[in-house]
Amino acid sequence: MWAPWRIGYVAGDRPSGCVFCRKIHSDRDDENLVLYRGEHCAIILNTFPYNSGHLMVVPNMHVGDLEELDAATTRELWELATFAARVLKEALYWEGLNIGLNLGEAAGAGISDHLHLHIVPRWNGDTNYMTAVAETRVVPQSLEESYRQLRSVVDRLTSMETPGSATDA
Repeated sequence: MWAPWRIGYVAGDRPSGCVFCRKIHSDRDDENLVLYRGEHCAIILNTFPYNSGHLMVVPNMHVGDLEELDAATTRELWELATFAARVLKEALYWEGLNIGLNLGEAAGAGISDHLHLHIVPRWNGDTNYMTAVAETRVVPQSLEESYRQLRSVVDRLTSMETPGSATDA
């Protein structure tokens, strides 16, 4: 499999500190693939996606366990998950959705000290022989193109309403 974009990750310098904190505390949203910023959480594109459009809702607070979140952050985490699902549906027309947390290394968390909620769009037939035989996923869209496509929907929707505002009534 040819994946020249991975060389930066494989051979590059690994900055110290939390990758999520660097992304959400930076003002370079396009570079960091930050799609939306709420008061307590942000929606970002997963840099190493399981599928096209793989998003994460990441709290601004650097915490690894759900019980460490305050009520406002917990509420916004789920409000933004709902908003992200809507964005993905309008942009990518998903047929199914996986939403989940991997809390702790034993549960599969690659970054266990900063919890993050995965939102993965799925389509009938998106699992094929590559996954079954070669243990390889095929992601048919570049991160940059996914970001542009999803960002245009986020911008359109947020110009009409604030995510979570429909549930405040």
